[in-house]
Amino acid sequence: MACILVADDEPDIRRIIRIYMKRAGHSVVEAENGAVALEAFQREHPDAAIMDVMMPAMTGLDVVRAVRELDAPTRETPIILLSARAMPHEVATGVGSGADRYMVKPFSPGELLATVAELLEARSRATNA
Repeated sequence: MACILVADDEPDIRRIIRIYMKRAGHSVVEAENGAVALEAFQREHPDAAIMDVMMPAMTGLDVVRAVRELDAPTRETPIILLSARAMPHEVATGVGSGADRYMVKPFSPGELLATVAELLEARSRATNA
């Protein structure tokens, strides 16, 4: 079981993701904005994070950049950005910020679960190598 940080300013999106992550056996920590998400990274050291790009206090892009500057192993945490913004330059900016994946809303919960599993597996292989 992994600890997944879910950061989105929309409670319904957090609820949907929480339900699917818990069904998959993960524990979930929630954050309603970017500043709370960054605090949760430092306090909880999640195994992976799913966060919205557009949030108050700090954007998801700002949080990713800040996390990548933290001490190991936190800076290595797999991060998936979610956004309704799907233009190629927006996706490139998201990935360029240090995110591991960029998924467009509306997203498929099954695809999100598969992506989380893939990133957790890759991190586990890298850690055990």
